[in-house]
Amino acid sequence: MEEAYLVLEDGTVFNGKPLGKRGTVAGEVVFTTSMTGYQEILTDPSFAGQIVTMTYPLIGNYGINDEDTQSRRVWASGFVVREACPLPSNFRSKYTLEEFLHQWNVVGIEGVDTRELTRKLRTRGVMMGAISTELDPPSLLEWLSKQPRYDEQDFVRYVTTPQPFVWQAMGEEKYRLALLDFGVKYNIPRILSSLGCTTTIYPASTSAEEILANDYDGVIFSPGPGDPANLGYVIENIKELLDKKPILGICLGHQLLGWALGGKTFKLKFGHRGGNHPVKDLRTDKVYITSQNHGYAIDPASLVDSGALISHINLNDGTVEGIVHPDLRIISTQYHPEAAPGPQDNVYIFKEFLGLIEEGKENA
Repeated sequence: MEEAYLVLEDGTVFNGKPLGKRGTVAGEVVFTTSMTGYQEILTDPSFAGQIVTMTYPLIGNYGINDEDTQSRRVWASGFVVREACPLPSNFRSKYTLEEFLHQWNVVGIEGVDTRELTRKLRTRGVMMGAISTELDPPSLLEWLSKQPRYDEQDFVRYVTTPQPFVWQAMGEEKYRLALLDFGVKYNIPRILSSLGCTTTIYPASTSAEEILANDYDGVIFSPGPGDPANLGYVIENIKELLDKKPILGICLGHQLLGWALGGKTFKLKFGHRGGNHPVKDLRTDKVYITSQNHGYAIDPASLVDSGALISHINLNDGTVEGIVHPDLRIISTQYHPEAAPGPQDNVYIFKEFLGLIEEGKENA
């Protein structure tokens, strides 16, 4: 039987068998507690540069379809599961998980004790790791030590759209929006389309001047991968857009807004990844279950003199999950209001953003 190995930078070794493409890959090893949505997770650009561990033990049981993909390709560097279902059963299924991973050249491993791996990452924190069907553990660990670290890389340039493209409104067009793509998931423009928005999606390096020249009703900063501290060129661009148009920031876009407002971010020990994170909206005292995928968070103390107000907090650890800036017409969330996967309880954030736009039009 073929063997595969997962090694962590601390020397821990997990044995398993190959899943998907044969080969050797490195990445930051993270875990997600989502029980479903593995197709959306694999195609989420925010997982670029990471080896994703699914904590739910059976993955692939409803197969892969053509509708649930969240971007133009798979971005995860590697995939770790306890058991991959070889015979999916669902009327929408067109491919198995194995076939999907082969199609996108993703190296995976199954048969891993994902409970033990998750405990390790929760205790030690996320760390670099590597999967291989070619190298033995000592050789793989040596190879891993020579790979670039996750925190040192700019993955946004890797995942952003190479050319602008337009997502048309469904039915009557009510608003025209610009979205800077740091790693957008398709469910964001899908939801906006259903709310009457035509969204033009731009490469991450697009200048503020070009965005403003087209006189959009509002601007959105998308989710994406990596450490926001590495994205100075984006932060400077965002500063030029402040107070020009209503702004919505999501996940990485939210963190970058924090930097543009004079704040800082810090790395979480093992991040928030999954579809079951409780978040409290401090403005209404309502609690929502949210979809999350991030390894960094805004330091609330760094925003004290920014004029921004903390609007949402995570009820598990108290970290910042949302900010608003009434004077600059900003709404920003650390979690994913578009879900995909996860609960769809938070679409109200998009409606709140469109309300900001409408309010601006009425006061013009």
